[in-house]
Amino acid sequence: MSLVSVQNVSKSYWRDSFEIPVLNNISFEISEGEFLGLMGPSGSGKTTLLNLIAGIDRPTEGAITVAGTDVTRLNESELAKWRARHVGFVFQFYNLIPVLTAFENVELPLLLSNLSKKERREHVEFALNVVGLEDRMHHYPKQLSGGQEQRVAIARAIVTDPTLLVADEPTGDLDKISAEEILKLLERLNTEFKKTIIMVTHDPRAAEKAHKLRHLDKGELS
Repeated sequence: MSLVSVQNVSKSYWRDSFEIPVLNNISFEISEGEFLGLMGPSGSGKTTLLNLIAGIDRPTEGAITVAGTDVTRLNESELAKWRARHVGFVFQFYNLIPVLTAFENVELPLLLSNLSKKERREHVEFALNVVGLEDRMHHYPKQLSGGQEQRVAIARAIVTDPTLLVADEPTGDLDKISAEEILKLLERLNTEFKKTIIMVTHDPRAAEKAHKLRHLDKGELS
């Protein structure tokens, strides 16, 4: 079953009076439970496409439907609520808040929910357990290794049980061993927890973990 449908999507940015095309008439589908790798040279539009699917940015033309919702038709307020419920984000540089513990960083997305404090704690402990860091929940980011910080970031991404997990170069800032651990974790989230994952990467080792690979080059998808 198709979870994500990208139909005739183009994206341009304007700099002064110059139009800079980034994506050109892209159409494809992502099935529920799929692990898709997006590859391509720097500047090919990979992150732009990821941001469009995740509702961070809007296409210039075309439609993007995720789990039956056309995200291109939502206003900013609706989009913010939709993202909070349906999308888990994993970035290259973790984006953890240094003055918060691992537990508090993971809890952040839940503060906007209707969960009680006890329910939030259960969700956070479960997410940290999934990524193997339940014994580090009271540590601050500076007390963790890069690989552990990325695992906290993944726990934060999955704590709301999102429909879609989007990862932008999740191993880009890690050494080889830590990168392998993160890829195994993403693979487990996909196989065991049935998470649909879209991962932007330029790392061939990371790309090997994806079920399906698509290549972007000069705004064209192959």
